Amino acid sequence: MRERTACFTGHRSIPAGQSRILHQRLENVITRLVEKGYRFFGTGGALGFDTMAAQLVLALKAQYPHIRLILVLPCHSQTKFWNVPDKAVYTRIREQADKVVYVSQVYTDECMLRRNRHLVDCSSVCICYLTKATGGTAYTVRYAQKQGLEVINIAHSA
Repeated sequence: MRERTACFTGHRSIPAGQSRILHQRLENVITRLVEKGYRFFGTGGALGFDTMAAQLVLALKAQYPHIRLILVLPCHSQTKFWNVPDKAVYTRIREQADKVVYVSQVYTDECMLRRNRHLVDCSSVCICYLTKATGGTAYTVRYAQKQGLEVINIAHSA
């Protein structure tokens, strides 16, 4: 299954002027992977890039009904401090996901790291939106590279 699975990682903040081009690049990458036989797409359910990726996979299911969205979530209280509109989007995505995995029942210092490693460990491709060398996204991309995954950064390519 790993050879047919791709994961997503990216920044929570996407500059307003880049949203449309990133969406198009992401759609192109997902479509190419689906046409190469990828079926499973895992995301961590965070705001920003994770949300964009999840919504796009769900939208592409109309054209490719065999693809599956897998949410790998850090804990049940992930949205505790989110605003109401963001929580509503998250709930819709979670309800439409084909599978939901929680790496921890409650928040811990390690649950985000465990979520990111789980996504990478179950995938052969990592699709990312990475624009800076620090933070959780950068760590996850470095981990993916060390694990031998193909990394596709849509911040720099289509």
